[in-house]
Amino acid sequence: MVHSELGLIYSELIAGRRDRTIADLSPSAVPTTVLTVFGCGQDEAALFQELGARLGVSPTITEAALCETNAELARGNRCISVSHKTQITNSTLLTLRKAGVEYISTRSIGYNHIDLKYAERVGISVGNVAYSPDSVADYTLMLILMAVRQAKSTIRRADSHDYRLGETRGRELRDLTVGVVGTGRIGTAVIDRLRGFGCRVLSHDRRSRASADHVALDELIEQSDIVTLHTPLTADTHHLLDRHRIERMKPGAYIVNTGRGPLLDTEALLSVLESGRLGGAALDVLEGEEGIFYADCRNRHIENEALVRLQRLPNVLISPHSAYDTDHALIDIVENSLINCLSFESGKA
Repeated sequence: MVHSELGLIYSELIAGRRDRTIADLSPSAVPTTVLTVFGCGQDEAALFQELGARLGVSPTITEAALCETNAELARGNRCISVSHKTQITNSTLLTLRKAGVEYISTRSIGYNHIDLKYAERVGISVGNVAYSPDSVADYTLMLILMAVRQAKSTIRRADSHDYRLGETRGRELRDLTVGVVGTGRIGTAVIDRLRGFGCRVLSHDRRSRASADHVALDELIEQSDIVTLHTPLTADTHHLLDRHRIERMKPGAYIVNTGRGPLLDTEALLSVLESGRLGGAALDVLEGEEGIFYADCRNRHIENEALVRLQRLPNVLISPHSAYDTDHALIDIVENSLINCLSFESGKA
């Protein structure tokens, strides 16, 4: 049956297993469906075409991000797939609904670019995707190691042919306590990797998962040499690390954020970093990144003053929301987008 096969494959992907994919669906499990894919790069488009062909789906694909003016491209389709890179306005949601769209599959774990309550109000369901947690977990460990070994300063000096050792020595993870905030699939994968380094690991999650020593958030912040953020962005977690909590961190501690920029009060972080109290930060996401990250800004004035100030600091690493960006994760994302839409069409979602 289509429901059981799609449901089994989806649950296996959620659990991180790749034993079955949409390519394993039997012909009888393949419903006929069409969808419009917005904000789709060339590599994504190739995968949508290839995997869609196996299901008898011919998606309409556009590189342009979804907006009110191009929402009409979806007319006649109940399902669409969107990128996380652009905020979807409520007026766009209303235009989509008038065009017949009933389901949006966002190619991301987070929903913070869509007003879910408004979408529900106008009759649109929204689903996210699961993808390889190893992509972000690997990247997080890379950022942690780069931060505690002063990699930015070392590379900058070497690029200018200054091969002297830095004034600040690196630190070894086995001597440090790492606090993991959010122990879902990605946070748990980070914890699994950290165990191999022999460091003490603390965790905090509102669901109190027992994947590491679970403590209250304030206790984690006060005891950790490194705090790494992996919790979803919601109204409750906006500025989860606010000025009060950042100022309570250990002197010389580090902050790593591969979750969402607004989990962290950027102005408060800048104040503490510029005072020299913290050891540094590694940020793959940033408040106000929209319109900057994913764009070529070499010949543009950067209006995000906080980003410019952060990049001037020798102990701050910035990358453009790229922790998830691996070939394995991309396949997962496209597969899940197709499965979401197929499940909706078949009444499973």
